[in-house]
Amino acid sequence: MSANKKTAKILVFSTEKISDPAIDMAGLLKMHYPPTAYTISVPCSSGIKPRWIMYALEKGFDGVFIAADGSDCTYGESCTEKTGHIVDQTHELMKQKGLDPARLRMAALCSVCSESFVKQMKTFNEYLYSNLTGLQQ
Repeated sequence: MSANKKTAKILVFSTEKISDPAIDMAGLLKMHYPPTAYTISVPCSSGIKPRWIMYALEKGFDGVFIAADGSDCTYGESCTEKTGHIVDQTHELMKQKGLDPARLRMAALCSVCSESFVKQMKTFNEYLYSNLTGLQQ
């Protein structure tokens, strides 16, 4: 990404065994995505708390992306459903606080989905930058 292109600050919740390897591979392959995407590893996406997401948004992140396990989760088959419920709960909290629910996204990423991750980050960054005011360069 060029130095003069504007980027949004995105917090990515990534899972240790499933989506972390895809994100690591994107870096190893020198695939470019916004440099203002910061990752936090969690064991399972269904363990993320709505208050963590709200805290990130309150502290200056423009968006939060959950790289969910999908059906590959080692902690249970209902991981995607549980993570979806967390996203729904958080969307409601965001609406109550007057925040655009589209600032929170979730997608299932497998361990070799580097291209998908990069595409998600680029698309999310474009949405956030074009729809939110006050984003820094």
